[in-house]
Amino acid sequence: MKKNLLSFIILALLIVNLVLTSVMMFSVTSTNKKVSDLVGNIAVALNLELTEPGSENQMAAVSLEDTEVYAIASAMTIPLALETSAVDGETPKQGYLVCNISLSVNTKHKDYKTYGSAEAMAAKEELIKDAISSIISKHTTAELQADTGLENLKAELLTAVQDLFQSDFIYKISISEVKYG
Repeated sequence: MKKNLLSFIILALLIVNLVLTSVMMFSVTSTNKKVSDLVGNIAVALNLELTEPGSENQMAAVSLEDTEVYAIASAMTIPLALETSAVDGETPKQGYLVCNISLSVNTKHKDYKTYGSAEAMAAKEELIKDAISSIISKHTTAELQADTGLENLKAELLTAVQDLFQSDFIYKISISEVKYG
């Protein structure tokens, strides 16, 4: 008789455990969903994004087929901002950046026919060079050689060139053969 009574007690405790576990599971799940929604709403309110606007998403939207690359005809030599040495306050040091720059153009963009053809880009090349050199000359060698220096520079250049054309048919700037002097 004691064995049967013990079996019934164990069975009753098992059922109580199962009921309490299911109640806890439903309450935690609903709370977790509410917290997740709250975090999502806060992120939307603060306009938080995991990626930088216009970088990955826009480049992924333009296929390689729809891309035309316009390379600036010659390497650009651009004087950088003066850099003072921390040792003894020496005279400012002038740095230079020598690089090749190319622009990735979306051939399916509505402004491509107006601005994006090779002839139109060649006609505006001096304006493009001026916009590029005015941005690059604001930076020092140390800023550009930092971990994210060139990536930040590319983003600034892209914004400047898009502002120049008042269009975003140019969606990427590439900098190659970088030399500092």
